Formats: sequence, C-alpha cells, structure tokens
Amino acid sequence: MRFYVNKNAQANGQHEVHRATCSWLPTVENRLYLGDFTSSAQAIREAKKYYANVDGCAYCCPESHNS
Repeated sequence: MRFYVNKNAQANGQHEVHRATCSWLPTVENRLYLGDFTSSAQAIREAKKYYANVDGCAYCCPESHNS
C-alpha cells in the first residue's frame, strides 16, 4: 500500500499518515509520499524521518492512531 504524510501539522502539532485511498488524503501539494509498505506502522517509522510528531489517520490507519 502507498502511504503519505501530511506536510501541514494538525492543531495538536501532529503530522498525519494516510493510505493513498483515504478520503482525508491531503491535496498533492500538502502531502509527502512515504513509500509502499505492508503496514501503517512501517509508514509511521518512515514519516518520523521527516517529522518528530507523527500519528496515523483515525480513518485509514486506526491501528496506528494514538490521539
């Protein structure tokens, strides 16, 4: 699965990780492609290379959503 991270932080400072098929996927200019992974946990690890505060989307990555 393809994963992206939102370049724009949420109000709580977190950058959300999304699957490519997510309804809440940010616009092209507001997302960073992370790669193809078999789990959202792998995508979270990759996103942490870019942003310290990362969380999975509650809708498409609930298994990695912490807030």
